[in-house]
Amino acid sequence: MLHIILGLIGMVIGALITIYSEKMLNAFGRIPFFEKYLGFEGGSRLGYKIIGLLIFFISLLIMTNLIQEFLMWVLLPILAPMKRTF
Repeated sequence: MLHIILGLIGMVIGALITIYSEKMLNAFGRIPFFEKYLGFEGGSRLGYKIIGLLIFFISLLIMTNLIQEFLMWVLLPILAPMKRTF
């Protein structure tokens, strides 16, 4: 039950960060990493939207209790070769 509540809270936070990226930019300022690597003036706004979408997606995985399977799917190709060497 707790994972559903935490997932919903995280999804709301992620959606709010995505929707109000302009207000986030005014409150916290520009992020030099996104300005440098996205290469245009709106890089920080896009960065805030990316952060919001990541929070939303991870919270959705937590809410549906699929976070463990997702992490295994992502990390297994990295960790499987290490397992064979020992």
